[in-house]
Amino acid sequence: MTHGLRMDTRTSYVERRGTWRDSAARYALLPLRVFLGVTFVYAGLDKLTDSAFMRATGSGSIGETMRAVRDSSAVPALVDLALKSPVGFGYAIALGELVVGVGVLLGLLGRLAALGGALISLSLWLTVSWSSTPYYYGNDLAYLMAWLPLVLAGTPMFSLDALLRERRR
Repeated sequence: MTHGLRMDTRTSYVERRGTWRDSAARYALLPLRVFLGVTFVYAGLDKLTDSAFMRATGSGSIGETMRAVRDSSAVPALVDLALKSPVGFGYAIALGELVVGVGVLLGLLGRLAALGGALISLSLWLTVSWSSTPYYYGNDLAYLMAWLPLVLAGTPMFSLDALLRERRR
């Protein structure tokens, strides 16, 4: 008889619904979801409460930022569109970030909220941070990549989506 660890068993930590690895896999996206949700809520509130940002001209304004990146962006037409109404564009970005952040945190229409976050990050990458050299200094590309797992998986754990799905059953 040998003594030691049995390697043929799998310890269940979640009421026989799977192993600890299965449990870890189910919860793997929660830290990313919380990080992106809090970050986007903070970014939206920061823009909405910054009086210098919500102006067409002046130091730190959305208008000056757009004019500064216009010639170095990948899609100058997007910047030109924003420059038609910089304050309106600033409010649209801020409110979009706020809605996306709250949606992901609550898990309400999680895939749609994550898609919104990915589109915001994509537009910011193609305009504001496109000229970052080397490319990994621009954080918008990293945010875009971080949103993609949530676009694919949604918000299945601790979410209003999961609650609504259970109620339908």
